[in-house]
Amino acid sequence: MRGPAASKADEARDVPAQALSVPDVYVYLSTRAQGLAPDETADRLARFGHNTIREVRRRPLLITFLTNFTHLMAILLWIAGSAAFVARMPQLGLAIWMVNVINGVFSFWQEYKAEKAVEALRRLLPPHASVLRANTERQILAADLVPGDVVVLREGDRISADARVVWESELRVDQSTLTGESHPVRKTSDAVLNSRVARVELPNLVFAGTMVAAGTGRAVVYTTGMNTEFGKIAGLTQTLREEQSPLQVELRRVTRVVTVIAVAIGLIFFALAVALAGIDLAEGFIFAIGMIVAFVPEGLLPTVSLALAMGVQRMARRNALIKRLSAVETLGCTTVICTDKTGTLTQNEMTVRDLWCAGQQYRLSGAGYDPEGHIQHNGARTGAEGDDLRLLLLAAGLCTNARLLPPNSESSRWNVLGDPTEAALRVAAAKAGIDLDAEARAAPRVRELAFESRRKRMATIHRTGNGRVAYVKGAPRELLARCTRIWWKNQERVLDDSTRAQVIAANDDYARAAMRVLAVAMRAIPDGLRIDSPDAVEDDLTFLGLAAMMDPPRPEVLDAVTRCHRAGIRIVMITGDYGLTAESIARRIGIIRGERPRIIGGGDLDALSEEALQDALREEVIFARVAPEHKLRVVSALQAANHVVAVTGDGVNDAPALKKAHIGIAMGVSGTDVAREAADIVLTDDNFASIVNAIEEGRAVYANIKKFTTYIFTSNTPEAVPFILFALSRARIPLALNVMHVLAIDLGTDIMPALALGVEPPEPGIMDRPPRSLKEHVITRSLLLRAYLWLGPLQAAIAMAAFYAYFWTNGHAGQWLDLPSSGPLYGAATAMALASVVATQIGNVFAQRTERTSVFRANIFSNRMIWVGIATELILILLVVYVPLFQRVIGTAAFPPRYWLFLAAWIPSLLIVDEIRKALVRRHEGRAGGTP
Repeated sequence: MRGPAASKADEARDVPAQALSVPDVYVYLSTRAQGLAPDETADRLARFGHNTIREVRRRPLLITFLTNFTHLMAILLWIAGSAAFVARMPQLGLAIWMVNVINGVFSFWQEYKAEKAVEALRRLLPPHASVLRANTERQILAADLVPGDVVVLREGDRISADARVVWESELRVDQSTLTGESHPVRKTSDAVLNSRVARVELPNLVFAGTMVAAGTGRAVVYTTGMNTEFGKIAGLTQTLREEQSPLQVELRRVTRVVTVIAVAIGLIFFALAVALAGIDLAEGFIFAIGMIVAFVPEGLLPTVSLALAMGVQRMARRNALIKRLSAVETLGCTTVICTDKTGTLTQNEMTVRDLWCAGQQYRLSGAGYDPEGHIQHNGARTGAEGDDLRLLLLAAGLCTNARLLPPNSESSRWNVLGDPTEAALRVAAAKAGIDLDAEARAAPRVRELAFESRRKRMATIHRTGNGRVAYVKGAPRELLARCTRIWWKNQERVLDDSTRAQVIAANDDYARAAMRVLAVAMRAIPDGLRIDSPDAVEDDLTFLGLAAMMDPPRPEVLDAVTRCHRAGIRIVMITGDYGLTAESIARRIGIIRGERPRIIGGGDLDALSEEALQDALREEVIFARVAPEHKLRVVSALQAANHVVAVTGDGVNDAPALKKAHIGIAMGVSGTDVAREAADIVLTDDNFASIVNAIEEGRAVYANIKKFTTYIFTSNTPEAVPFILFALSRARIPLALNVMHVLAIDLGTDIMPALALGVEPPEPGIMDRPPRSLKEHVITRSLLLRAYLWLGPLQAAIAMAAFYAYFWTNGHAGQWLDLPSSGPLYGAATAMALASVVATQIGNVFAQRTERTSVFRANIFSNRMIWVGIATELILILLVVYVPLFQRVIGTAAFPPRYWLFLAAWIPSLLIVDEIRKALVRRHEGRAGGTP
């Protein structure tokens, strides 16, 4: 290409190709009907590049992994571990470093999600394409397509690039990968001048990643690679930064707060230890490390991650597969769900709901492609014994090409091959007891006049014992115009104006209810009539009736939507379907409850400013006929208004919004691989109700995180008090717990009971409260007061009592200071203090199961993990006290078994004290008018 032609080809990607006539398309793209010459293609390939989906460079996985070991708490622990090695305490250094490794691995596991969306996108593009080059059709690599290439389209072909149709014969394209709507779209070669139509809706353009559903055609490529609509989705999917979940943000905040507090306390007591206790700087430094380790909840991050992993298992049992751990909790604070209509709220199975014939209306029960159901007339069950109804269903069922597939080893449901609308007609006939296969054998088809968008009808001609008959179905108004008679009360009669008006009124009623309506007619074919001529066959017809169908809502969705409203969660429908159809479904299931909801189409959304969009989102609104960038914009606008947004999707077009949302929810049954890879959650049943169940689990997870955080923080006080007493006494009170003891509690005995709290079932009424505010933190003032100033001091007093009790019963009665700080006696006394913390934590785990309600109102056996956790911590403390290997590592010595009676007496202490607190809280709330 050279000169003006080359310039035009360079600009081709920005040309509104839909507005050009076919000759102008060839001129503007510097090509011809016979295709490009070999030298032209080489030049253009060099100019425009290969027709491929490129991968955006990302931060290396190694860097992502290492960032989990370089945050504030991690750096603090690395330094502390190094200091322990310098102080010749390698076991302490290794223990602290292992804390860092465990926390880093769990954090990385929580954040990491394999990026496979681009691979899934590439799989949707075919490896080869059929093109005309130098007037010869040939197969080439799809990557070698260039603007100006003339591609040949046939039924079943996947399209490799965006192209302008220049010739077609009944060409229909399945664009569900881009629009989410599965019905084939008719394509034409005519120019389109309407600039307000969304690009993917233009009838003379075909797009990469879509598939030819029927017919044949030719199209001229006008853009390739990342500039195609498909490529733009791939680009958006890759470049969107994954949003941090509220829990990830909160845990980072917790890490910063706890680290600052721990360092501040460590520095204060370092100064006190040096100034008051008179210890040297090296020992003081180790002492400060002990204080820091005591106040840093090393087990918190692993416990959170393990609790989330258990939440994943519970959600899986409720048909929600979690791909990103933090998504479990994010669901709990979701304020808005942006959902599509087809498949999620509805069954994605077209169903005939109503029939009209001979002035009578009939209702069909059942939903989907399962032929179970019956016909009702005036509220009573009826059959198809009369000629009127039977003839309507027979004609409609024979004038189809779809097939019903019964359940088999691969699927437990009825499925369909072919057009869903035709399948619905066959199901309706089956519900009336008509065996269409037998009828087709009795009246074999001799000719089919395929559906054409121009005439909006389809006809099949059959040979019967009385001659040939044509059955016709199509758009009601167009078909009615070809009818001169109507079948009425088992006989033909003239179709007069009054009866026509009655048919039109019935059609309009169904249309207002957002149902798709087909009319059915028939004609006896006289001898000599040309059966290959639609105009000849489809004339002088006898009208049989109307079939009104819809994709019905899932039966359980209504209750799920009601639960969302009760829980303060808003539902916004964003669909590729028409607005009135979407409104009808939304109103039927309760999403829309006002008189006049606002319906915003894709073109209207383009015209809205950000301020106008925010105003619209405050109303009841439905977004219809939207493109991927529209859905993405709505999600971004909701996030800008501080909403926590969950988005459902199943198509390639949904991938950007799924990644942008706080929670992306893909359909596991009907969804594409691209959607599933871009999402955080995959629904195994494609059911909206499963989302609501998952939200309930997410709320329970957050409540449980607060429970085990209080549990873990409680033991920080008895871990810190021995260091405080050591410093204030100028080292005359020996350490009742050293750093290794603290780590044995935080990373050993506390873990399993904390995990047991993490699997507490959702409390009653959890879905009757609004979503938690993002300003609400895990660590609150009330939590700290409860842990550090209510339960913690009591636990610390018991630990010191156990420590002294052992000394006093072994020759040091009444001695408070200058006790032995080494040797077997000291080791056994510290083991007593350690065991007392474990014993009192048993009562604490029961206390933490509820925040205000008495634990005695609950079934203490409802959470079996609690008992597993208690058994585990008891086994661990026995190992630490009595097994020599653990004695050497932790720094303990065995004490006689009779001391366990002393320890057992303290087990219920924290539970009793916290029950007193709960009673006071309930009484205060009752006086204030709250709910006890």
